[in-house]
Order: sequence, then structure tokens, then C-alpha cells
Amino acid sequence: MSLTQSEVEHIAELARLDLTAEEIESYRQQLSDILEYAARLQSVDTGGIPPTSSVLPPRSVLRADVAGQGLTADEVLRNSAQTENHQFRVPPVLE
Repeated sequence: MSLTQSEVEHIAELARLDLTAEEIESYRQQLSDILEYAARLQSVDTGGIPPTSSVLPPRSVLRADVAGQGLTADEVLRNSAQTENHQFRVPPVLE
């Protein structure tokens, strides 16, 4: 697919670009080449290839999710500024 000069000027106007005549011709050729390459990619038969989200093998960089011993209530409340009835005591947020 080959773009015309007026199409490139329209694209430049949409992008708010002020292009010279030489730049318009250069971009016309470059954009036309890109569109022709995309058209060639569309013609490739990918019917036997399953959809993938990545070409890399799946791997996790996180540690294994293993249940462990948590903190006791006393240990959690130890660093609190105020406690009441074995709970955190905080100032009211609603009036």
C-alpha cells in the first residue's frame, strides 16, 4: 500500500507536525514501506501456531507461597501506640 502526499500531509496535520516537502516525501516512503511490510505479515499462515502471551518459558521470580507461622496477637500489638481490649486503638475518622 502506497500513501499519497496528501495522506501524509493529513497525518502530519493530525500529529500537529510542520513538515517540509522533503520530509513529507521521506515519511511517505517510510510509512508506505511499513504498511507494505504489515500487509506481508498478514499473509503469513499462522493457523497451526497456538496463541501465546510470551515466547519465553513461564517462570516465577517470586518465592513459593508456603504457609508459615504468623505473629501472635501480642507480638502484633506490641508496636502499637495505643491498644484497648486487645485491639488497636485509633482516633475516630468519622465525626
